Amino acid sequence: MTGSTSLAQILFSQGFGTRRECEGLIGSGLVSVADRVCEDGAERFETAGLRLRVRGVEWPYHQRALIVLHKPAGYECSQKPRHHPSVYSLLPPPLRRRDVQTVGRLDADTTGLLLFTDDGALMHRLTSPRHHVAKVYDVTCKHALDAGQAQRLREGVTLLDDPTPVRAAACEVIAPNRLRLTLLEGKYHQVKRMLAAVGNRVEALHRSEFGAWALPLDLSPGQWRWLETEQPAADNAAHASLPRHPSP
Repeated sequence: MTGSTSLAQILFSQGFGTRRECEGLIGSGLVSVADRVCEDGAERFETAGLRLRVRGVEWPYHQRALIVLHKPAGYECSQKPRHHPSVYSLLPPPLRRRDVQTVGRLDADTTGLLLFTDDGALMHRLTSPRHHVAKVYDVTCKHALDAGQAQRLREGVTLLDDPTPVRAAACEVIAPNRLRLTLLEGKYHQVKRMLAAVGNRVEALHRSEFGAWALPLDLSPGQWRWLETEQPAADNAAHASLPRHPSP
C-alpha cells in the first residue's frame, strides 16, 4: 500500500483489528495524525513517512514489517510453545495480528538478535541457503579452547548424524573459553553440535548479528525495535564486510 489511502484501511493494514474495529477506534477519537484527532475513517493520508497515534501510542506506518527483538533466555520461537513462553508474547498485538514470523529460530536457551517480518520475499532472501547470509554467535564453552579446535571449526567438522562436513566462515577465540563464530548455514543445533564435534560443550549462546544487522547495544532483553527492510544486495559471506544498520 502506497500513496493516498483511507485512515481505516491504514489502521487495518497495520494490524489494529478488523475493518469494523478500526472504524470503531477512529469513531471513538482514539486515532490522531500530526497531533490532530481524526474521526473520519474515509479521510485519506499519504502513507510515506506517516506516523499515527493510536490510544496514545505512536505508531509509524510500515508497508512491510521488519523488527529486531533482543531474545531473552527461556522463550520458544513458536506460536504454539510446549515448554516455555513464546517470543511472540513479547510483541504488541498489532504486530501479532500482522502475522509477522521469526526469520529462522533460536533455541529456548539462546539469547540475542531475532528478526521478525511479514515480508515473504525478504524472509526468503534471509533464510535461503543459496544466499549465504552470515549469522554471528558469541559462544561460551565449558572447556578452554585451543588453536587446534578453532582451526578444525574453520576447516570443517562432521556432525554425528550428518555426513556432510560443516565449517565456520570465521572463528575467533576471544577469551580462554569464549568464541565468536560466524556461520552461513542454519542446521538444527548447529553451534552446539559443532562444538561437541571438537570435544567441547556450549554453556551459553548469544547471536549478535544476522546479515546486515547487529543487535543494538541499547536494546535490552525482551525489547524490540523497527528496522528498515532494505538490505544490501551482495551476499554477506564475509563477517568483516558486513555493513551495520544504525538503530532507528
